[in-house]
Amino acid sequence: MVNQNKNIGLIGAGAWGKNHLRNLNNLGVLKCVLESSNDIINQRKKEFPDVEYVRDLDSFLKKKEIKGVVIAAPAETHYDLTKKCLLAGKDVLVEKPLALKVEEGKELIKIASDNKRILMVGHILQYHSAVIKLKEMVDSGDLGKIRYIYSNRLNIGKLRTEENVLWSFAPHDISLIIMLMDGEEPLKVEAHGGSYINKDIYDTTMTSIEFKNGIKGHVFVSWLHPFKEQKLVVVGSEKMVVFDDVSKEKLFIYSHKIKWQKGKIPIAEKVDYTTVDLELLQPLEEELKHFIDCMKTRKIPKTDGKEGLTVLKVLEQAQNKL
Repeated sequence: MVNQNKNIGLIGAGAWGKNHLRNLNNLGVLKCVLESSNDIINQRKKEFPDVEYVRDLDSFLKKKEIKGVVIAAPAETHYDLTKKCLLAGKDVLVEKPLALKVEEGKELIKIASDNKRILMVGHILQYHSAVIKLKEMVDSGDLGKIRYIYSNRLNIGKLRTEENVLWSFAPHDISLIIMLMDGEEPLKVEAHGGSYINKDIYDTTMTSIEFKNGIKGHVFVSWLHPFKEQKLVVVGSEKMVVFDDVSKEKLFIYSHKIKWQKGKIPIAEKVDYTTVDLELLQPLEEELKHFIDCMKTRKIPKTDGKEGLTVLKVLEQAQNKL
């Protein structure tokens, strides 16, 4: 799906923005990159010498060739940059989170609607081959009645000073759990955590979520963990499935059975897991292809502004609990 029409601009070419830059360039749609750091521009020019780089937002937004913008800038800039791009008549794919306040998210959705612009949020795991398959399994009833969903996103890694681990790690898994619940907004959100490196920034948090159908779940995130772990577990009445994004094989099915001895005592009958064969595509490339397709067809993105707002509401409630 190579598009020779270079009509997308990128804001931010740092650590994650570099990946957007590479993919947009490979897809043949990248027109221009806005980046404030000369050091980063100089680094990217060595790898992508044919790309145009600018430092001024106004000149970037005045480029009529740019019809869509991908925003990979720090989270605290998302609201302001997204608003300016939408008002300039651009479609927008903004990295998570949509904004830092629910009211800001609502405003962005209204601006996009009023101006007939595409607004999409970068909840990348929804474009992961294993997650798409997992959603199919849940919807088909293959797992039976869903009882509980939980995730661990843990690592010993980059310690942020501009945002806590809740806002850095948890959006991915909150987005997945809500997606598995067909976009339903949680009935109740609780959270607790701890700040150990910097007293004002949480390094580890546990967020509990409850839906009106009785299904519950939790999201455990930490960047003070001895090893990397990225797992989402869906517990059904018939089967349990583990999405392990660190493992080579991504989906593991456990068909454990619970049998009642003499009708009174529950006994777990364990069985070996099986794996699911998948054609693993690159999630970021698939996400960007989806954005390009939405720009062309004007269809609503899978992770649109409303989906991003639902995730933002959970994050804000969790932050308030902390």
